Amino acid sequence: MKQKLKTLIFDVNETLLDLEPLKTSINNVFGRSYAADIWFSQFLHYSLVESMTNTYHDFSEIAAAVLKMNAENYKMDLSKEKISEILSPIGQLKAYPDVKPGLSVLKENGFQLVAFSNGKTSVLNDQIKNSCLVDFFDLVLSVDAVKKYKPHPETYHFALKQSNSEASSSMMVAAHGWDVTGAMRAGLKTAFIQRPGKSVFPLSDKPDVQTTGIDSLAELLLK
Repeated sequence: MKQKLKTLIFDVNETLLDLEPLKTSINNVFGRSYAADIWFSQFLHYSLVESMTNTYHDFSEIAAAVLKMNAENYKMDLSKEKISEILSPIGQLKAYPDVKPGLSVLKENGFQLVAFSNGKTSVLNDQIKNSCLVDFFDLVLSVDAVKKYKPHPETYHFALKQSNSEASSSMMVAAHGWDVTGAMRAGLKTAFIQRPGKSVFPLSDKPDVQTTGIDSLAELLLK
C-alpha cells in the first residue's frame, strides 16, 4: 500500500492524544463516571447541527455551551470562568505511547503527514506543540478555515486541497467511526485506530486498515 499512498491525514483528539485528563475533569464536576461521554456525544451532535444549518461557532464555543447545558440539567450554575477551568486540560493532552514512534517511522519513509481537527485553530496549535508533535507534521489544519465540521464532505476536500493531495492517494486516520465513514464517503482511503471504547460504524464499508495504534499502522503500511 505504501506505493499508492502519499498523504496521511490524522485526526487529533483520541486518535493521537489521550483525552483522559479532560474526561476526568468533567466527570469530577458532575460526580459521575459517564458524564464526559455524554458531554462528548452531545458535543459532536451539536457540531453537526451547526454544519447542517449553515451556522458556525468554533469547537471551543460548542464545547462550553454543551457543558453549560449539561450543568443546567443537573441544576448546576457554572460560571464562564468555571467552564473554562473544567475544559482547560484540552490544551495539555499527551500523545498515546504509540504515536511518536509511529509518526517517526512514517515521516522517515516519505509520507506527507497532516494533522486535521475539528478543534479551534489556536487550541489545535497548542495541542500539537504541548504534546511535542510539531516536528512530525507538514501541515496542521483546523476546520475553522472551511467552517464545516467533520464528517461533512467539504472538510475532507479542504484538507486534500490544502495538502495538494488526491483522495485516491490519501488516507484519513482516526479513532472515530464517524470520521472514518465521512472520509471514506468523500473518496479517501481510511485507517481506523481502535482506541479503548471505539468501534467502526456497522453500516459503513470496512476501513482499508484497522489496527490498535500509530506504530502498528506504520508497520502495516510499510509491508
